[in-house]
Amino acid sequence: MTYGYDDPVRRPTPAWQRALVWIVGFVALLWLVEAADVVIFGNALDAQGVRPRSQDGLVGVLFAPLLHFGWGHLIANTGPLLVLGFLILLSGVGRWLMVTLVVWVVGGVGIWVVGAPQSIHAGASILVFGWLIYLMLYGLFSRRLGHLAIGVAVIIYYGGALWGVLPGQSGVSWEGHLFGAVGGGLAAWWLAPEPRRRELR
Repeated sequence: MTYGYDDPVRRPTPAWQRALVWIVGFVALLWLVEAADVVIFGNALDAQGVRPRSQDGLVGVLFAPLLHFGWGHLIANTGPLLVLGFLILLSGVGRWLMVTLVVWVVGGVGIWVVGAPQSIHAGASILVFGWLIYLMLYGLFSRRLGHLAIGVAVIIYYGGALWGVLPGQSGVSWEGHLFGAVGGGLAAWWLAPEPRRRELR
């Protein structure tokens, strides 16, 4: 097939543009959910987070990363979500979806199992810590220079945030941070090339 001078030639969308559109869209969804919670539901959606060892609270595994306890909570997560999510999306939307799914489920179930009774856990920091650990470890597991460089840069810039997996800070879900990080580590191992997975075993 040939194209005339007036025929548009469809060029593939650059990976960075696709990554930017997806992560901005995802973060925009979080802002829309919080706006609906404040304006329409009077912050009632906050109760739909993970409630440890409560049968009803198990449903919160599906919703917790989408919910935030106020605008300040969401704003604190927005920057890391944009940066870390963009870096993962550079490897493809499918990979980002798989990493996110593993972190989402492992983080939520981990909170439900070990979280403090009568507590409610929500917030995209589950994803932040999972994406952070994924980026740190995937380069080591895959031994690919580009991913190693990204991992080192992420450690330098965000490594101090890892203290958030430790208990002791009032009002902070260290359980969400910890099990989100565990999910990120599992995703990095699972998505590593098969020869490397065999070595790691």
